[in-house]
Amino acid sequence: MSGHSKWSTIKHKKGAADAKRGKIFTKHAKLVTIAAQEGGGDPETNPALKTAIDKAKNDNVPNINIERAIKKGTGEPKDGNRIEEFGYEGYGPEGIAIIINCLSDNKNRAYTNVRTILSRGGGSLGGSGCVNWMFKKKGTIQIEVNENQKQDDIELQAIDAGVEDISISDNIVEISTTVDNFTQTEESLRKKFTLLSAKIGMIPDNTVKVDNVDKVKRILQLIDALNEDEDVADVYTNLNISDEILASLS
Repeated sequence: MSGHSKWSTIKHKKGAADAKRGKIFTKHAKLVTIAAQEGGGDPETNPALKTAIDKAKNDNVPNINIERAIKKGTGEPKDGNRIEEFGYEGYGPEGIAIIINCLSDNKNRAYTNVRTILSRGGGSLGGSGCVNWMFKKKGTIQIEVNENQKQDDIELQAIDAGVEDISISDNIVEISTTVDNFTQTEESLRKKFTLLSAKIGMIPDNTVKVDNVDKVKRILQLIDALNEDEDVADVYTNLNISDEILASLS
């Protein structure tokens, strides 16, 4: 598990993942809206919408928020702007690669904000494809091992579910899957364990290890600033934080 991934998990356990719970609700609402825009507002005939609704409910998004998001996706109210999914690529301090995924109804605002945050944080926006080649799209599932569970048992269950790779660190099992196997694997593991997180994202082929605590803090501040922007849904990097620095930060 990369240092940045472990740091994200620590923040999640402290209740601060993705900045605030309100940000998580907003992200799910946008995903529901996009699914409704593309396939209609009936989850029985729109599998993508059903999946988006299920994931929103797993994160305790209120039903009224979900219903409002569906109505927006199907054109109610009529003056609502269409939400789009798009991304940017760039670099952070120490040359780390960054991929920023956005969900927004205003591309100009998103572009300006992302460019400004990167610049202020010691990074820069790059062209399309400048760092994307360093990553692969995979499913990632994290499970926290509690006192009643054994890591070996989780590993065996995960292997039976058809995972691609497994890593263990600080009582957290991180499982990676192919995109095609993600939904089946998530459903299988969710029946047996409490999942810390489960999502499809960009995983770096190789990481950049940063061993200076001040430099690490600067990079994490940039990542946090991007995550806190209203139009940013996910931020992926190839940052790897050493266990010693991670311990001092947590």
